[in-house]
Amino acid sequence: MRAAIAAESAGIPSVSIVCDGFDGQALATSRGMGYDHMPLAVTVGHVDSQSIEELSHNFRSLTVERVISGLVGRSAHASPVAVEPASLDIVVSGTIDDINHHFVEQGWSDGHPVMPPTVDRVEAFLDGSGHDPWKVLGTAASSGRDLTVWSIAVNAVMAGCRPDYLPILLALTEILTDPRYGAEHSGNTTGADALIVLHGPSMSDLGFNSGPGALREGVHANSSVGRWLRLYLRNVFGFTSTEHDKATFGNATRIALTEDFACLAEIGWDPIGAEFGFSRNDDVVTMARMNSGIIIGSVFGATPNDVIPYLANGIARTASWDLSHVYGLGVDQFQPLLVLSPLLARLMAEAGWSKNDVQQALFEKARIPAVDFERFIGAWSNLTAGKRTLIELVSEGLVPEVYAISDDPDRLVPIVTGPERIMVAVAGDETRANAFAFSNDGPHGWWTAKRIDFSPGDDLDCRVVW
Repeated sequence: MRAAIAAESAGIPSVSIVCDGFDGQALATSRGMGYDHMPLAVTVGHVDSQSIEELSHNFRSLTVERVISGLVGRSAHASPVAVEPASLDIVVSGTIDDINHHFVEQGWSDGHPVMPPTVDRVEAFLDGSGHDPWKVLGTAASSGRDLTVWSIAVNAVMAGCRPDYLPILLALTEILTDPRYGAEHSGNTTGADALIVLHGPSMSDLGFNSGPGALREGVHANSSVGRWLRLYLRNVFGFTSTEHDKATFGNATRIALTEDFACLAEIGWDPIGAEFGFSRNDDVVTMARMNSGIIIGSVFGATPNDVIPYLANGIARTASWDLSHVYGLGVDQFQPLLVLSPLLARLMAEAGWSKNDVQQALFEKARIPAVDFERFIGAWSNLTAGKRTLIELVSEGLVPEVYAISDDPDRLVPIVTGPERIMVAVAGDETRANAFAFSNDGPHGWWTAKRIDFSPGDDLDCRVVW
């Protein structure tokens, strides 16, 4: 759609060819970019599940006609037909059951009961924050809606967030507006979902859990902030099944993961936010979209060299088609996450290992046979042009030389291009030797970090100019 919108902006007529089932998403995307009712030519069936002969026949007999029709039967771009309620409109009244029923019918909730976002509740949520409710922080490219402080607060009330979480929600909104993160990809078919990672001295005081059950619901702060993100993506960015969300299966909403600030300070390791230039004592939120994850349970060993192979095996086991983000669907954009329990982090630190040492060791051990890597990025997918081998990709300068140390198809190659591509966090039960590995979705929600500013906003301050 972006190429078509660029053409339309230059005054060149276009028709976008989209896969069967994606016409609704395509129209929502064009509407978000300011072009409603863009001409589309929908293909027949899924292109990956047809033979070349069948695909060619369907394209010639049906899709070409739709392209021509879209070019010759054009009409002026119309304004959206649906009129959305204004910010202060009363959209429903009645009992809390009536309100929740209406919100479910409209697709405004995640299916669970929400706190009704009355004007009084939203105003109370923002009271004393110093932030202008109508300040626009950006525009949701997927829907064209303004990202206002008011809309953030509405969804925060629905999710049950406390007012003192507002600075975190503002920082998360900054991430959603950052092109590096690419929030518009939040509904891709593999169904990756965002993982929020929080770090800083303020998190414990706000009630965020970094200990036992660090990835489980049950702690209000972690759960409500994670829920806010899902609601905000639904209600403001348009990620519902009728608009942008094309997840084949999807993941459940992920609660916010909080790094163990005290443990990191004790062992002298940097948090994830330091990868983006922030200091150990900054309050930071980092986010990326994850496809899948696995528990690495009961890690056995008394030295780093004992436990690294098990941990590396866990990271490697999470990666399959995701490796196309090394080269193919993305380029050098696969960056998995390993969450270590404090016990394992201390074991390594007490042996004199820095986090960089851990990353280097994981890079050396988290490897798979080259033939498997090539199947994931080529033989079993259409994401690498020409289905080239790793040796061919190295010869063309597209991936590092480490992928072609020999021509043995069973040689072990890394799942990432360098040690720094393996993210390491510390959280969880400090008495257990467990870890958790996540496989991320590369540029479809690329790692992005923002500082959380807990100082009062000054939007509403009166200023005297001399």
